[in-house]
Amino acid sequence: MTDSSPAPKRFLVSWDQFHRDSKALAWRLLEKGENWKGIIGITRGGLIPTGIVARELDIKVIESLSISSYDDKTQREARILKTFNAELTGDGEGWLVIDDLVDSGNTAKLIREMLPKCHLATVYAKPNGEPLVDTYVTWVSQDTWIYFPWDVDIQPTDPIVKRA
Repeated sequence: MTDSSPAPKRFLVSWDQFHRDSKALAWRLLEKGENWKGIIGITRGGLIPTGIVARELDIKVIESLSISSYDDKTQREARILKTFNAELTGDGEGWLVIDDLVDSGNTAKLIREMLPKCHLATVYAKPNGEPLVDTYVTWVSQDTWIYFPWDVDIQPTDPIVKRA
């Protein structure tokens, strides 16, 4: 018996591309003209764009929020593992929250509950989560799996036509 469902699309992101896309996110945020109080980076994937945006916008106050919703290639219910200093961030007004990707929107929904007035920014956005994000750089179809540079090794691969 064979599975007739199409293989998910793959989007391989290199370190160079991720850096360029994160810097593009910083440009978009700069255009907002806000005087940001600080950044809350979503661990783990959001830490790298958080560092890049913090440098580019000269933001020194950085908090983190650890939310687990993936294991390898499987999404599951989002759980908070570590939170931020709520006395410092309040309801999120004037704060940037940065993540690498909004996919199903589960993580973004938790963020919106905790910080309803924050500005949520991601490098990549898929359709299911896109309405929950204020700013993003690249739209990616829902059936595409993004391979981030910290998740892959360089190795040979088959042509796309052989994987379809």
